[in-house]
Amino acid sequence: MIRRLLQPIWVLLAVIFLIEAWLWDHLEPIVAWFVALIPLRAFKQWLAERVDTLSPAMTLIVFIVPVIPLFPLKLVGLWLLTHEYWISAILTIIFAKFLGVGVAAFIFDVTRPKLLEMEWFERLYEFIIALRAKAHELVDPIKLRIKDNLLGNGNGWSSRVLRLIQRFRKSVHEAR
Repeated sequence: MIRRLLQPIWVLLAVIFLIEAWLWDHLEPIVAWFVALIPLRAFKQWLAERVDTLSPAMTLIVFIVPVIPLFPLKLVGLWLLTHEYWISAILTIIFAKFLGVGVAAFIFDVTRPKLLEMEWFERLYEFIIALRAKAHELVDPIKLRIKDNLLGNGNGWSSRVLRLIQRFRKSVHEAR
């Protein structure tokens, strides 16, 4: 009974987690493209050389510190939100989110080998990878049902309605 009540919460958490993972996966190529535009490739090489000389614990600091300056930007977004500058607030928060994930992906790419030398970090990393797989397990069937309903491929009431709408649209287009 309790498990059934908590199911929507787990699905919501899984969706949020997958959105974060999706952002991470899709911002990494954008960051790579951006790195190619400006001389960040040389910076990345320089940073990788410096990280190689650091201990894993110091590398953790290199991983965490660049994201800290983005916190005030998120506070600005919240301030804008409280003062009802809705569009500016949303754009600022989205920009801070994308920038934060992009910077974290860039820095993690450089620091990953060193960070994985720490046993606790490796366990945490493997846990997050397993959590991501579990989130996909939880959300993928729901995504498939939604997709089937939107495409009208299922047998439910909504699928029948969508098929009727599709037939109606097709008949209207054929009548022209």
